[in-house]
Formats: sequence, C-alpha cells, structure tokens
Amino acid sequence: MFASPAYAQAAGGSLMSSLGGFVPIILIFAIMYFLMIRPQQKKMKDHRNMVAALRKGDQIVTQGGIIGKVTKVKEDGEVEVEIAKDVKVRVLKNTITQVMNRTEPS
Repeated sequence: MFASPAYAQAAGGSLMSSLGGFVPIILIFAIMYFLMIRPQQKKMKDHRNMVAALRKGDQIVTQGGIIGKVTKVKEDGEVEVEIAKDVKVRVLKNTITQVMNRTEPS
C-alpha cells in the first residue's frame, strides 16, 4: 500500500529530471565550441586570407622551415619560391605558414 503512491509521484517528475540531465552536456558542448572550435575556424580563415594575398616578392616560411622569396604565384594552388640564387622550387600554397616580409602593392 505504501509503495504505489511513491511510484506514482516518481513517474510524474521523470520528464523534468531527464531534461535536467541534458543541461550539463549542452553546456559542455557550448564551452567546447567557444574555446576550441571557434578559434580554430578563425585561424583557418586568417591563413586562407594570408595565402590568397601572396604576391611576387613576398618572403615566406614553409611548414618544412624553408625560407624563400616568391617569384611567381600560380593559379593552381602552387607558388614558385626562390630559396637561393638561381634555385627555385614549387611549393603548395597550403604549406606556407608565415609571410615574413610583405611587398608593397604597386
């Protein structure tokens, strides 16, 4: 006799308790978005803009640590870089990590 009113009361509040269990998970995803995903997207956007703005004469650093001067910017995702006198290599634009000295627009 005492058990049936207790079960009836617990069944009515189970919907609120199950929704309350999702609140911490939602907060964790929100914190992860603002601390990890959003800054990474901003960094990727900045890199894309840097690569799109490459011009002849810019001094760059590649992911492999090669420092050189851009001699030709190609449309197919490649850049020709002079790493020493009369030594030119083709480098993918995505592998450029930093522009050290930017040339002024003419």
